[in-house]
Amino acid sequence: MTKITILSLCSVLSTVLYTHAQTQQDSIEIKQVALDYIESQHHVKPEQFERAAHPRMVKRTFWTDKSTQKEYLRETFADAMILLAETYNTKGDKFPENPKKEVIILDIFDKTASVKLIADEWVDYMHIIKLNGKWQLVNVLWQFNDSSLH
Repeated sequence: MTKITILSLCSVLSTVLYTHAQTQQDSIEIKQVALDYIESQHHVKPEQFERAAHPRMVKRTFWTDKSTQKEYLRETFADAMILLAETYNTKGDKFPENPKKEVIILDIFDKTASVKLIADEWVDYMHIIKLNGKWQLVNVLWQFNDSSLH
């Protein structure tokens, strides 16, 4: 290859990579979506959850049927999560005084992101998408730290 061809190729590659790169603002907004998800339960604020989640969000985990001991896929949808945020911690006794909420952005590509949220008793893996300029939670896969609790 000639030097001109190599330089042209490098220029095209850098342009392609740049157009798919996230901004610092994207990272801030993605982290806020994950925090809104968990803090809505801490502070009993369903509107905070609604701000973070797409209306078609699905949360999944494995669960064990106590009578058969068979595992199955358990799903929860956005409407149930809004109700959970409204009712789960009304007495203020479901979380420690300073709950753990470590947000790790695993990957961002253009309008999609993968995030890991480490909470006190469980881990959530999240898919977050940017639609119409707004980052929203669309998928959650979670499990307790102690999988026997499922």
